[in-house]
Parts: sequence; C-alpha cells; structure tokens
Amino acid sequence: MADQSATSKLDSADELASALRSVVSRLKRNMRAQSTYGDLTGTQTAVLLRLEREGPASVSELAQAEGIRTQSMGTAVAALMAGGHVVGKPDPEDGRRTILSLTKTSLSMIRKGRSARQDWLSRTIRARLSATEQAQVAAAVALLVRLVDE
Repeated sequence: MADQSATSKLDSADELASALRSVVSRLKRNMRAQSTYGDLTGTQTAVLLRLEREGPASVSELAQAEGIRTQSMGTAVAALMAGGHVVGKPDPEDGRRTILSLTKTSLSMIRKGRSARQDWLSRTIRARLSATEQAQVAAAVALLVRLVDE
C-alpha cells in the first residue's frame, strides 16, 4: 500500500509540475505580448535586461552569462550598438576590452515595458479574480517563492 501511495504522490507531483510549467509559460507569453522590444531577438533582449539588472559588462562576460559563444554575443551586441541600445567604452584596466552599458533610451524602453506588463497583470487580476481568489493567488505566490528560494 505504501508503494501505491508513493506512486500517487509522484504522479500528482508530476502532474502539478507539468500544469505549473504550462501555466507559467502561458503567463510569460501573455506578459511579453504587453510590451515588445521591437525587432530585438531573444538574445538581444536578454543582454539588455542583464545590463539593466547587473550593470556594465564586456562581450565575453555577457556571452558567459548567457551560455553562448563570444562570437555570437558579438553579433548580438553589434546590432544593439547599431540600434542605439548600448554604448561601449574602453575598459580602464584593459584597453583591448570594451565595457558595454545601456543608453538612456534603452533604459527607458525597459522600464516602460516592465510598467506595461505590471499594469496589465494588475488590471487582469482585479478584473478576473474575486478578493478570495486574489488571496489564494497570494498564498500560491508565497509557496512558489519557497519553491524557488530553497
């Protein structure tokens, strides 16, 4: 009987994991649709968000952080520079390296996008969920935080 109970829990956890993965993916797609970064690729968007979150970095540091080849990152960065999203300055410690940072325009675009996603999610929660359901979502969020922080 214990084996059957363990199997039921595993199946239940597997089903829950699958359902959670699916709904998080759909939520991400819906939020992404609320603000676009123009014609930027996924890698270019990731670079902008990383520079915003972690500050200036070199092409090789960005490539390592994103898990791609330096040459591929160089191509992505070149397009970002051409589009006025990032600027480069020589590294004061090693003049051969360039340290990249966001332009004011790019930083503004990121903040507007984040605000648009936040506004959409807040409006959707208020419009579609009762106060009781909102409390349930708050409890679920606390559990999800525990899931990823432990």
